[in-house]
Amino acid sequence: MDDLPEAIGRDLVAIGRISAVPSLLKIICAQTGMGFAAVARVTENNWTACAVQDDIQFGLAIGGQLDVNTTLCIEARAARRPVAFDRASSDPRYCDHPTTKLYRIESYISVPIVRVDGRYFGNLCAIDPQPHQVSDARTVAMFESFAQLIAHQLEIEDLQMATEDALRSERSNAERREQFMAVLGHDLRNPLASLSAIGELFSRRTAEPEFVQAGKRILATTRRMAELIHSLLDFARGRTGENLVIAPEEAKDLEASLSHVVGELRQAHGDRRIVEEMQLREPVWCDTPRIQQMLSNLLGNALTHGAPDEPIAVKAWTNQGWFMVSVTNSGEPIAPADIGKIFEPYWRPAQSKHREAGLGLGLHICSLIVKAHGGTLQVTSTAALGTQFIARIPARPGMSAIA
Repeated sequence: MDDLPEAIGRDLVAIGRISAVPSLLKIICAQTGMGFAAVARVTENNWTACAVQDDIQFGLAIGGQLDVNTTLCIEARAARRPVAFDRASSDPRYCDHPTTKLYRIESYISVPIVRVDGRYFGNLCAIDPQPHQVSDARTVAMFESFAQLIAHQLEIEDLQMATEDALRSERSNAERREQFMAVLGHDLRNPLASLSAIGELFSRRTAEPEFVQAGKRILATTRRMAELIHSLLDFARGRTGENLVIAPEEAKDLEASLSHVVGELRQAHGDRRIVEEMQLREPVWCDTPRIQQMLSNLLGNALTHGAPDEPIAVKAWTNQGWFMVSVTNSGEPIAPADIGKIFEPYWRPAQSKHREAGLGLGLHICSLIVKAHGGTLQVTSTAALGTQFIARIPARPGMSAIA
């Protein structure tokens, strides 16, 4: 398994990602006078150069391989101990050794690189055709320290690569989830339309009050489901790289369209006070249904999280080519640490009392709608002034608030 091309390639990448290795090899050559130094991946059957400092034109590049049985690294691997000599020609053990003859080396040192879990990775080695003092305790200790450093860095690289793989897998899973949501949203629309028609039919049977009430409940439920599906589809499009689709045109009666949204929510929350102020003094170029969706989400958020005994203020106005919408509510302010997360999908404060209220996509969809119009959406929240969302959108084509 360790000799498979993919395993060798993985370890080459791992050593290549350790930025300190080239510097270590340069230090080795400078301190010892050796002309060639390398980090080698060594198994019983394979010797592969993972990093190289070659000042003597030995001719072995990164990824280059040697017959492991022609190297002395195999001896260091078998003994798990350093092999070092200063002058092969006068060393009784190595003067006639095949390796020194084959590669024409006089001085040599090879130190095992053993991973933290005990697995043998390879060797930190150096060779030279001239004699150099490398077998002394101080030089061997330097090599051993460098080998341990490389082993620890390999563990860090393994952890980082595993984390990156997990992130790639998570992104892939997220894409599949989003595709599933889009398909689910489309597939639910037909049965939902049928259910809505049944609710409409029941609500017309005025002679039978129980059917009317059932019809109203069915219609309310299907409207809520339709909103959820719409949000899911918008979210899926945004997360798969598609821009939120808008069809801007000059809004004929935007004030009435926005007032209609306020009226619907006022009727659905009869115990809450909603104060509206509309001052649209110039034409607005926008996708009216999307702007209605944005206002509905902002107002729904205020109704959910605002103080129930305090009014909610809805304002819409134009000024010098800009169209603004604000929704303000009193109540518990948003924590400063949470302000930056408020438009993230699925996000709610950990201490939220309303975790059952929808999917947590409403404000995220609002931000997508405003962005698609070239505008900005901001929030401020204090105990004294309440929580206020302000959308600032260009009222004319060709303008943008996004840099």
